[in-house]
Amino acid sequence: MSGRISDPGAGLAPASHHVAAGRWSGRALTVLTALGALIWFFPLYWAIATSLKSDTEVVSKTPGLFPKAPTLEPYLYVIERSSIIQWYVNSVATSAIVAVLVLAMSLCCAYALSQIQFPGRRLIYGALIASVMVPTEALIINHFVLMNSFGLINTWGGIVLPQLVVPSVIIILKQFFDQIPKEFREAAMLDNAGHLRTLWKIYVPMNWGVITALGITTFIAAWNNFLWPFLVATSDATITIPVGITQVKDVFGVRFAKDMAAAVLAGLPVAILYLLFQRQITRAIMLSAGIKG
Repeated sequence: MSGRISDPGAGLAPASHHVAAGRWSGRALTVLTALGALIWFFPLYWAIATSLKSDTEVVSKTPGLFPKAPTLEPYLYVIERSSIIQWYVNSVATSAIVAVLVLAMSLCCAYALSQIQFPGRRLIYGALIASVMVPTEALIINHFVLMNSFGLINTWGGIVLPQLVVPSVIIILKQFFDQIPKEFREAAMLDNAGHLRTLWKIYVPMNWGVITALGITTFIAAWNNFLWPFLVATSDATITIPVGITQVKDVFGVRFAKDMAAAVLAGLPVAILYLLFQRQITRAIMLSAGIKG
């Protein structure tokens, strides 16, 4: 009886070829990612390095990648001769107020749209979705006229109020509230719990992760907001950090080291916040883009 004996090594060559190709593609992707990260990071590094140089070294004909004689003088100069501490206070206060009020109002609105049946519910939700497509800049004039009528120009209230309506936060929270079984709310109602108590005792704890993420990103967005505070705040007592750093150039003139020091100080709190809560921030960004997970 005759027959062919199969070769155990047959078919291994193509498989090993695919494995090797996969390894090389992975290495190429790693190199490209590292290169992209380096390109992205270089402007940030250059800003920090410039802020540690003297003004003479910054404008020299042969600027180096590293400070020849690192100095904190630009930082001390900005801190001592500008109102940056007051700008910090204004930014922290207004951003925190915006984040807290946006979350509180959005939670109530999302709960009502998700769990309560009332006339016009679908119309309101459709209006919210449509409002996402309206750019904030298109409402600047209306906002300014309203704040001027209320006497809130150059006040924290004038900075905060127009930033309180964030439709995307309401839409995201409603999507998560829709996923919670109705039985939880019905059980709470049987225990004579009102809607507000049901929201804070059941829906908020069950979605604490996404609420925290949205709160952090709302705070960062309010901190980085430039256009509206620039228009409504005109004095050191009310202007925020993004607006304040534009005043440094007007006060000090063209002094690149000091300008960079002010910019680094302005971005430092947000950078620290991101490093501490990067997972929550990344999740909120994904949610805002319509990806749940």
